Amino acid sequence: MARGTLYTISAPSGAGKTSLVHALLKDKQDSLLCVSVSHTTRARRLGEVDGVNYHFVSKDVFTAMQEQNEFLESAEVFGNLYGTSQDWVQNQLNQGLDVILEIDWQGAEQVRGRISPNKSIFILPPSLQCLSERLTNRAQDDIDTINRRMREAKDEISHYDAADYLVINDNFDAALQDLRSIIRASRLERQQQYQNNTALLQALLENP
Repeated sequence: MARGTLYTISAPSGAGKTSLVHALLKDKQDSLLCVSVSHTTRARRLGEVDGVNYHFVSKDVFTAMQEQNEFLESAEVFGNLYGTSQDWVQNQLNQGLDVILEIDWQGAEQVRGRISPNKSIFILPPSLQCLSERLTNRAQDDIDTINRRMREAKDEISHYDAADYLVINDNFDAALQDLRSIIRASRLERQQQYQNNTALLQALLENP
């Protein structure tokens, strides 16, 4: 069995990253795909569930986990701390599962090169105006927070060039299909296919 692939998915806030990942995971036919639940010091939003959306912890708990090197990556975003459990990710990959990390560009940069195989995906909005409208319409943040997110969006977007794949979320269904295509293509890479089909490949090369 091939080791699973780690996918980092990054995007400016409001680009639709979380909605796309949720839709991707609803495909019950893909039993080899899972998403990592990050730890965060951010306050829980209405409707969020601890252990499902995030592991909500205090700053003291988060700092203690950092000091014990429990995070594969960690970052501060908009004044809140986020981190990914290293042991959990490694365990899933070793079981042959593909793992999605929803993280910002800083986290993706930390992960890149530390775990293999690794694929990085950056999701972009079709325009800054569309991004602003999405942040406003989702009604999760006050106007000051929305303005701050928009000010920082260009800096976040400038890091797209470090990603392996770019997905433009103009049409949701099309963007979702793009993500599915990336995962499918990765599973068809030679090394992955060899590990999953070693006996077959060896049999095909045997003398008649």
